[in-house]
Amino acid sequence: MDTKKLRQKILDLAIRGKLVPQDPNDEPASVLLERIRTEKERLIQEGKIKRSKKTASDDEIEAPFEIPESWEWVRLEDFVMAITDGDHQPPPQSKTGVPFLVISDVNTGVINFSHARFVSEEYYNNLPAIRRAAKGDILFTVTGSYGITILVDTEQIFCFQRHIGLVKTISYSEWITAVLQSDCVQKYCDKVATGTAQKTVSLGHLRDLVIPVPPLSEQKRIVNEIERWFTLIDELESNEGDLLKAIDKAKSKILDLAIHGKLVPQDPNDEPAIELLKRINPKFEPCDEKDSLTLPTSWQLCSVKDVFQINPKTNASDSLDAAFVPMSSIEDQYNNKFVFETKKWGVIKRGYTHFQDGDIAVAKISPCLENRKSVVLKDMPNGIGAGTTELNVFRSEIVNPVYGLFFFKSNLFISRCVGTFNGVVGQQRVATKIIEDIDFPLPPLSEQKRIVAKIEDLFAVLDSIKDSLEN
Repeated sequence: MDTKKLRQKILDLAIRGKLVPQDPNDEPASVLLERIRTEKERLIQEGKIKRSKKTASDDEIEAPFEIPESWEWVRLEDFVMAITDGDHQPPPQSKTGVPFLVISDVNTGVINFSHARFVSEEYYNNLPAIRRAAKGDILFTVTGSYGITILVDTEQIFCFQRHIGLVKTISYSEWITAVLQSDCVQKYCDKVATGTAQKTVSLGHLRDLVIPVPPLSEQKRIVNEIERWFTLIDELESNEGDLLKAIDKAKSKILDLAIHGKLVPQDPNDEPAIELLKRINPKFEPCDEKDSLTLPTSWQLCSVKDVFQINPKTNASDSLDAAFVPMSSIEDQYNNKFVFETKKWGVIKRGYTHFQDGDIAVAKISPCLENRKSVVLKDMPNGIGAGTTELNVFRSEIVNPVYGLFFFKSNLFISRCVGTFNGVVGQQRVATKIIEDIDFPLPPLSEQKRIVAKIEDLFAVLDSIKDSLEN
């Protein structure tokens, strides 16, 4: 579920007068606007604000959509005390004093003072009052990540850079905040923003923004309803995160059951795994030491090196097309997907890891290994390819490639690797000699295929649930 779209749908209904019913007893919005005009005129006469160069009477307002009869359209500038921005010149910095906010301090939608720089109190006190944010005012980013709207809900004094606009309010701030957070306003900003490297919404365009104004009583009812819905959405997002984690845990548990022989029933007619091992190594002898793994009798515990060739080389003509696979082209987690670039074999055969269709590629560097960067390689040009040396490649005659892949994605395998990494920070990897001695639970070949089919069926169900949450 796309909760961001759900929030925008709530705001869209709100600003169109469709979220709560109208009350015929409410004082019309026109009366509220007249009070605001009177209050602004008083402030102008007292010299606290300047008269606008352009008023609502200068040109006719074109209504973007229909609103209830008791509502009014108004330009934002005529509904608030003033619209300005922060400091145009970087102020002198101080180690202590008044926080000075930049875009990164507000880009999450809340004011974050934890990394703010400071200016002196003297500098702050010399700012015009109209450019000092107070509780109940609204911050609105106008450059780069424009459109981020924050209702100031703190008594903490602060100042800010010019990329952040300030809407000093007279009327109900929560309603103006809701309107500015709507997708309708974002689309308006997208339309009027100018610039190349960093687009900017000018203060002139922000002042000209046309907004719907309900009666004051209805504004408060609407905001209460928005808050009720947003609280429910917050809970949904929290539960969604828990559910997404539960899905990943379920996949991990499925793989754990699979490699312990507990996911599908055994078939007594299956050829025992020991016969598979003796087919490729007649001298193979089971280890006498008991392992913590308890496996079905038809299975055989062996080591990775008993069943896989590790990092085999490919001999092919230099003129052949082949696949080139960097680490970034391999999907992580429980996916089995990759993309490749087509290059000539002669170009990529040296200095890279070789592989062929049907091989399993597994990241050996941290954190790619823990993030399950692994895949069964297939459908490559001429069935061959090469890629980053941070991959180990596994090839087997007696292991179904997808069963092998699920083993390498299992917590059993990953836990045996973690803690053995060596190398400098940022370039730590597991040694191949560690991997080759890790225990490998080998089922009969027919059971491997049944396990793969069952895992894929269960993963498909879990993925459909995950998709429904994310879309």
